[in-house]
Amino acid sequence: MLRAGDTAAASLARSGDEPPVTIPRDPAREAARRELSKRMYHENDPSLFQRALNAFWDWVDKLFGTAASATPGGALGLVVVIVAVLAVLGALWWRLGTPRREPASSAALFDDRPRSAAEHRAAAEAHAAQGHWNQAVQERMRAIVRSLEERALLDARPGRTADEAAAEAGRALPSQLDRLRAAARDFDDVTYGGRRASETSYHGIAELDRDLERTKPQLASSTPSTAHNARQGAPE
Repeated sequence: MLRAGDTAAASLARSGDEPPVTIPRDPAREAARRELSKRMYHENDPSLFQRALNAFWDWVDKLFGTAASATPGGALGLVVVIVAVLAVLGALWWRLGTPRREPASSAALFDDRPRSAAEHRAAAEAHAAQGHWNQAVQERMRAIVRSLEERALLDARPGRTADEAAAEAGRALPSQLDRLRAAARDFDDVTYGGRRASETSYHGIAELDRDLERTKPQLASSTPSTAHNARQGAPE
C-alpha cells in the first residue's frame, strides 16, 4: 500500500518527464503589450505637451550643436554671431522705424454720402472734443476740399484723392500749395498708413482751413491778360 508521501513523489517523478509548457512568440508579445497598456503602468508618463516640448528642446539642442560645430570658435563663436546679428537688426529698427504700409493714395477722399463743408467741420470739432484726432484730421481735410468745391475753386468730382485735391487747389491758391500737400500727407498717413494723428497735426489742418477761407484765389486768366495789356502799352 502506497503512502501519501510515496504518491506525491511518484507524481513529481511523472511531471518531470513531461515537456515544459511554452507559449509561442507572437501570442506572448501580444499578451505583454496588453499587460503594459494598462493605465496603472502609465500614471507617471509625461503629458503630450511635455513630450512635444521635450522633442522641441532636443531639436534646438541638436541644431545649436550642429551650428556650434560649424562656427569658428565653437559655442562661444556662435553666441558672438547671434549677438552681432541682433545688434544689426536693432540698429536697423532704430534707424528705419517700425515697418508700415505705404499710403494707398488711390482711395477716394469722400464716401458715398455727400456733406457740406460746414457739416465736415462740425464733425471734426466733435471728434477733436473727444480726443479722436485721427477722425478729426480726416473730417477737417474733407471740410477743406468741400469748401474749395463750394467756392468753385475745385470741380465737384467724385473719386478725387487728397493728393489730387491738393495739387489742383494749389493752382488757384499757389501760396498755400505746400500746406495743402502737407495736409494731404497727414490725411493719407492717418487713413491708409496706420499712423496716429496728434492734437498738433489737427490744429495745423484747422488753421489751414481758416486761412484758405481768407485767401483770394489767383485766376489762371489773370496772367495772360496782364501780359497782353503790357504788350499793348509798350512802345513799338
